[in-house]
Amino acid sequence: MTSVGRPSPVRVLVEATSSRAFASALDWPGWSRSGRTPEAAMEALRAYAGRYAAVLRAAGLDASAVDAGGDPRAGGASRVSAAVELDVVETLAGDASTAFGVPSRIGEADRVPTSGQEAARLAAIVAAAWVEFDRVAAAAPEALRKGPRGGGRDRSRIVAHVRDADLGYAGQLGLRLQLPPEPRAADVAACRSAMLEVLGRASDGSPIARRWTARYAARRIAWHALDHAWEIEDRSG
Repeated sequence: MTSVGRPSPVRVLVEATSSRAFASALDWPGWSRSGRTPEAAMEALRAYAGRYAAVLRAAGLDASAVDAGGDPRAGGASRVSAAVELDVVETLAGDASTAFGVPSRIGEADRVPTSGQEAARLAAIVAAAWVEFDRVAAAAPEALRKGPRGGGRDRSRIVAHVRDADLGYAGQLGLRLQLPPEPRAADVAACRSAMLEVLGRASDGSPIARRWTARYAARRIAWHALDHAWEIEDRSG
């Protein structure tokens, strides 16, 4: 039983291969982290609770269910890890995409219908993820710190990658969207608006157009934006 005043456990889906695992918060699109093992992925998810909550708060959304009062950038990971209660409600075998570094498995929990109110909440979180990505990218230098082997894209290439990926994700929503070779902010905003309109509809839990359900689409799209926002942030300076 959850004590009075304490948030309910966060429902988590875990997908795992022999080399990589992902833990994804089912009710909180974008809060997905990976690790070499399921246990490591769960710890990474806990460690990012404060960072994820900050994205929600910046968008004016309720972060009380995930805010544990810490931020891994400020040395708060241990406090976050100790405070956040996770409940693994589904475990799936990962696939090649999981091993590559993408939370790709659609679980039974992703097939649960969404009311109009819940769909609007999930869409608002996706929008918040995009806002965070734009904010971080705008503040970052073009040249980002390279990895230990000299790898890693610079800021403009990451921005283009996220933009192109979103066009692919739009296809999973049944949309045929295009952008000009050098898109303006208004062009990107129009594409995102069309995607949010689909995500904000009530759903019976079946695939929207191809394979993705509404719940999975929201968490995959938000994850991609936040994963690269945090990459840029961590590699700046």
